Amino acid sequence: MSESNFVDYVKICCRTGKGGSGAMHFHRDKNTAMGGPDGGNGGRGGNIILKGNSNLWTLLHLKFRKHIMAESGARGEGGLRSGKDGKDKIIEVPLGTVARDFETGEIVFEITENNEEKIILKGGRGGLGNHNFKTSTNQTPRRSQPGEDGKEEWKVLELKILADVGLVGFPNAGKSTLLSVVSAAKPEIADYPFTTLVPNLGIVEYRNFQSFVMADIPGIIEGASEGKGLGTRFLKHIERNASLLFMIPATSDDIKKEYTILLNELKKYNKELLDKKRLLAITKCDLISEEQIAVLKKNLPKIPHAFISSATGLAIDKLKDKLWELIN
Repeated sequence: MSESNFVDYVKICCRTGKGGSGAMHFHRDKNTAMGGPDGGNGGRGGNIILKGNSNLWTLLHLKFRKHIMAESGARGEGGLRSGKDGKDKIIEVPLGTVARDFETGEIVFEITENNEEKIILKGGRGGLGNHNFKTSTNQTPRRSQPGEDGKEEWKVLELKILADVGLVGFPNAGKSTLLSVVSAAKPEIADYPFTTLVPNLGIVEYRNFQSFVMADIPGIIEGASEGKGLGTRFLKHIERNASLLFMIPATSDDIKKEYTILLNELKKYNKELLDKKRLLAITKCDLISEEQIAVLKKNLPKIPHAFISSATGLAIDKLKDKLWELIN
C-alpha cells in the first residue's frame, strides 16, 4: 500500500435529512361529509451511518468527499398515511475506524466488525399528523407538527490498524524486511531511517491453510510519545494489534536498553499497551557469529524471544510458530 493511498484521518461534514411534516387532514368520502382527523405522520429524515467493511484498509475513498448528506423524510398524507422515511446514507469504512466529534474530540464509537452498522448522526424526527391531537374535548384538532430539522456536524474518522501481530522497533530494525519475507506484502525497504512512513499489512500463511495478519508500524524513536519523529500519529496503530513483536537488531549496542526504551514509549502513550502479549525477535543474526549469539542470550530481557535473520531465513518458521501460539 503506497504512502499516497494510505489515509488514516479524514474530517467530514455530515448533514442528516429533515423530518417530514405531519398532515392536517379530515376524513371525507361520499358517505362522510365531516369525518374525524386522519392526517398521517411525517417520515423521519435519513441518518448518516458507518458500516464496517473488512475489504477496506484505508480511508482514501473519503479523502476528497467532505460533505455527506442524507435524504429528508416525506410529509404525511390523509387517510393516516405516514410519509416515507428519508433514505439513510451509509458510509463503508475499514475495521478499526474510530468516529470522533470534531468540536469536542470525544469518541462516538468504533467500528470493529464486518457489516457492523452504527449511526454517527441521526436524522430529524417526522412531525405528528393531526390525528395524534384528537381528545375527548377536541374532536377536530386543526394542528399538526412540522418535521424536526436535520443536523449538520463535522466528524473526524480515524483509522487504527487491526492486526493479529504488530511489529514494534526503532527505524531500520528489519520490520519491513520480515514482513516482505513472511507475506506477499511489498513494503519499501532501504538502509535509512523512516523508510516506512505508513503502516503496511501482510497476510502470513501458516500451517494447514491457516493465516494471521501482521502490521509493519513505522519506527519508534525515543520521545515518540511526545510527538518526536513520526510521533503519536502511528503509535495509535499499535493499540489495535492483538499482540506485539518487538524487533531489535543483533548488532545493537544494548538490546535490553533498546527494549526498555521502546516499552517506555508505549507506556507513556497508553499504559494499556503493556497488557498486550509480547515477543522479542533479535534480527539480523546473519551478521554475527554463533559465539556472539550465545553471549547475547545471557543478557536479554525476561520475555519470550527468537534469534532470526530475514535475509537467510534463519528461524523464520520457528518465529511463526511462536507468534501463532501467542495470538491463539
